[in-house]
Amino acid sequence: MSQPPRSNSIESKQEDGNGSSSVSDLVPAGSEGRVGFRGLFENKFILGISLFSTLGGFLFGYDQGVVSNVLAIESFGAKFPAIYMNATLKGWFVSTLLLAAWFGANVNGPVCDKIGRKVDIICNVVIFLLGSSLQAGAMSPVYLFAGRAIAGLAIGSLTHVVPMYLAEISSAKIRGSLVSLQQLAITFGILVSYWIAYGTSHIGGTRCAPEIPYTGALLNGRPTFDPYTDVPPGGCTGQTQASWRVPLAFQVFPALCLGVGMLFMPYSPRWLIERGREEEALEELSRLRRKPADNRSVRIEFLEIMAEVRFAREVTKAAYPNAGPVRQIINKYLALISSWPKSKRLIVGCLTMMFQQFMGINALIYYAPTIFGQLGLDPNTTSLFATGVYGIVNMLSTLPAIVLLDSVGRRPLLISGAAGCFTCLAIVGSLVTVYGKDWPAHAVAARIAIVFVFIYDVNFSYSWAPIGWVIPSEIFPLHLRSTGISITTSTTWFTNFLVGLLTPMMLNVGGMAYFIFAGFSLAALLSVRTSNPKIVSKIRSARFIVFFFPETKGRTLEEMDAAFGDNTTDREREHMEGICRELGLPDRALLNV
Repeated sequence: MSQPPRSNSIESKQEDGNGSSSVSDLVPAGSEGRVGFRGLFENKFILGISLFSTLGGFLFGYDQGVVSNVLAIESFGAKFPAIYMNATLKGWFVSTLLLAAWFGANVNGPVCDKIGRKVDIICNVVIFLLGSSLQAGAMSPVYLFAGRAIAGLAIGSLTHVVPMYLAEISSAKIRGSLVSLQQLAITFGILVSYWIAYGTSHIGGTRCAPEIPYTGALLNGRPTFDPYTDVPPGGCTGQTQASWRVPLAFQVFPALCLGVGMLFMPYSPRWLIERGREEEALEELSRLRRKPADNRSVRIEFLEIMAEVRFAREVTKAAYPNAGPVRQIINKYLALISSWPKSKRLIVGCLTMMFQQFMGINALIYYAPTIFGQLGLDPNTTSLFATGVYGIVNMLSTLPAIVLLDSVGRRPLLISGAAGCFTCLAIVGSLVTVYGKDWPAHAVAARIAIVFVFIYDVNFSYSWAPIGWVIPSEIFPLHLRSTGISITTSTTWFTNFLVGLLTPMMLNVGGMAYFIFAGFSLAALLSVRTSNPKIVSKIRSARFIVFFFPETKGRTLEEMDAAFGDNTTDREREHMEGICRELGLPDRALLNV
């Protein structure tokens, strides 16, 4: 690998007249500037890139939200009665996208390493356009399911690459706030989908055939729509198919904006260095930091990345000298379980994603109209409106995370969020179990249950929702980052798949769904709370394995080894020191040594 030219500003600080270090004024890269929310506005260029890149999260959120309202629209039921009426098939309709997303997140790791973060996003946008077009124009269940599978493949890949791209272009002091913009984009997508679907559900009216009385199963003492008996021979005479085709087609527009816009976005400097394109990486890093290439902080950050890449490459080559391309990919997966500190990173990342789903948020997002209908609201109008309000609360409650993540830290928000979710879900589950069979006779209990559903949303949205994307994107070393994030992202999609598939059946069994999600909320709370050093020490002395969440606030991506106790051997330490000295990296900026 060619060695980049060293800046005079760094060299001049290396030694004083006595040959000793004189670098007291040098600080590690990423330590300059304001922390968190305020720091976002110091570099409006990165903020703009991040807001634009999170259109990938918007697509994910939009598709999450739109499916819940589409499933409640009568004209959709008239076109696809089996999906509308059968709880199992309805679960598979939701979960087909999730299962495909799981596969997409798994296979995207090696692809992303090969073609780069920027090109990977563009390619997946093309795939998403095909899938969303098939859904909007579907004339049979085959095309509908195929469209969801293809769109899911792209969404899974986008949720893998976008947080990683954001983490790699940001600095340590604003990384949490920047990556949490992904969750804000997801909630905004959910919000937009709810209100678009609510508006389009009135095209032609809210009923398929107003002149035909309902003959379906009773819900809260009133008959419901049955597409097999309540649709006239020629189809719906009121609500039109545009009521569900328009919201499905709308997602093509933001996808096109993302695909075209990414053509003008910068490459990840870290990926460029990993591919041996150092000069381009320095130019892109200078462009991202809005400082000249010979600026001291830019040079130090550049050399830190160079040192990490060279160290990882040379150690890997020494361990596997004759590994071919396929073996190199396999070795990355094996490296993640080669030692306890690396395994711990993988476990923390996967647990974060698992709890994010099993705490029940997507059950509410996918089936919100159904849930609000079961809690006593009118399934055709009021429940759809309440779902729209839920989307507003969901988005607004994400904003505190952007402000607090890099100032308060990750763990305090995770602890308070898990405690709040557990309390709310336990209360809702109890009310549904006791009063759920006759809500009209217990209107006050129904309203209390609805209030606690919204309070649950607040608690989840400022904590596990955004931090679930932040932690996995920042804990892995560069040479394993894409592989590690692909595994953690696939975890969220597989657990999401299980939630989407099983929730319709669990909702038919009293408050069981709420109690199960409350149980996982309690488990999430305990997993974070065991970070208390005294508790960890006691449990370790009892020879138990402890999975706890270290605080990663304010650490650069190159400093995560210390957070996870990933100490190198003496030989590796000497090797790293040699690389750093060769690159001219100041002693106080040697973050991994």
